[in-house]
Amino acid sequence: MKPPTALSGPGAEISIHKDCQEQLDYEGELTIVIGKTGKNIAAKDYAEYVLGYTVGNDVSARNFQLPASVSGGQFGYAKSFDGFAPIGPCIASQAAIGGDPNKIRYWTKVNGEKRQETGTDDMIWSVGQIVEHLSRGTTLQAGTCIMTGTPSGVGVFMDPKGFVKDGGEVEIYVEGIGSLVNRMKFE
Repeated sequence: MKPPTALSGPGAEISIHKDCQEQLDYEGELTIVIGKTGKNIAAKDYAEYVLGYTVGNDVSARNFQLPASVSGGQFGYAKSFDGFAPIGPCIASQAAIGGDPNKIRYWTKVNGEKRQETGTDDMIWSVGQIVEHLSRGTTLQAGTCIMTGTPSGVGVFMDPKGFVKDGGEVEIYVEGIGSLVNRMKFE
């Protein structure tokens, strides 16, 4: 879960706190936007609760995420800094993305270099399974945004490491939705 202060929009310049600059990473993700409040939602019924889909970048400060001595094994803090959840450029309906959110292509570029490319059919869990799991005993309010996970190609696992630097531009494209573009500006 990210706080509301983590949200930012398409075209926004993301201000990166000095403590997050060393290992700044990106995660291109399909993002589910809940349109109807629900709890204990069955996977087969997920579409009744989904307003639409957008593009998300799960910006991550890996230096806060990976060492257990810093993170305590909790990844949330590393992904919750102000501006670390850019989403957009729009909310697309299920029809606009071709009818099945489990069969769309997407990619991520950093400074024009393609780093991630996959399809949602390669995700570990389907959109319905994700909604079902996250709504178990937990109310998903209308307006909740759910990032669905990222494919291989993030900077932390590249050799050499491919972290985003000051002024770096991250573009994430999801078929049927469009591109989310943000520039990272070190404070």
